[in-house]
Amino acid sequence: MRSVTLLLPVLLPVLLTAGCDRQSPANEQANGVAANIADASVPTPDEATAPADNGVDVIGKLDREHKGEAAPAAAFESPGGAKLTLASFTGKPFLLNLWATWCGPCKIEMPALDTIAAEGKLPVVTISQDLNGAAAVTPYFAAAKFKALKPYLDPKLGFSYALGNPSLPTTILYDASGKEVWRMTGGMDWTSPTARELLAEAD
Repeated sequence: MRSVTLLLPVLLPVLLTAGCDRQSPANEQANGVAANIADASVPTPDEATAPADNGVDVIGKLDREHKGEAAPAAAFESPGGAKLTLASFTGKPFLLNLWATWCGPCKIEMPALDTIAAEGKLPVVTISQDLNGAAAVTPYFAAAKFKALKPYLDPKLGFSYALGNPSLPTTILYDASGKEVWRMTGGMDWTSPTARELLAEAD
C-alpha cells in the first residue's frame, strides 16, 4: 500500500494530461471497458506534468490551430431531451467540454469545471459522449452533486463528429461571436492560474 501511495504523485499528472482515445467508442462503451490512454507526446511549453496539489499547474495539450473557426451547427440534447446547438450560448464567451463517464481524466477535471461554471462569469457546456446517454450520465451527475454543470448529451456522436471526433476530454473556448479561441486536449486543473489566464483570452 505504501508503494502505491508513493507512486500516486507520479501517476496523477499522467492521468490528467492524457486523453481517452475513442477510435471505437461503441465497442469500449458496450463492453464497459475504460478507453485506452492516448499516447503522451513529448511535453511542449504549453504542457506541464506536475500535479496541481504540488503547486504546479496541470495542463493538457493546447491547440490554437482552429482559432477563428465558427462553432459547429450540429445539434446535441438538453437535459430535458430537446435539441440544441451552440448558437443558444453565443452572445458571451463560453467553454465547451466533451467528456464521458468512461473517461477517467474527464471525471477528474469535472469538479474544477463545475467551480468555473458556478462562478457565473463563463458558462460551461459539458456534452457527454456516452452512447447510452442519460442512462449513464444522470446517475453520475446525481452522485457528483455538481452545483452548476448541466448534463448535455450527444449519444449518437453527431456533435462530436462535427468537431472531428476529438479525444476526450477536449475543452474548447469560444468567444462571444461563437468563434473558437483555443482547444485543450487532456485533463486540466481549470482553477489554476494558467487556466484562468487562458480563459480570460475570450474577453
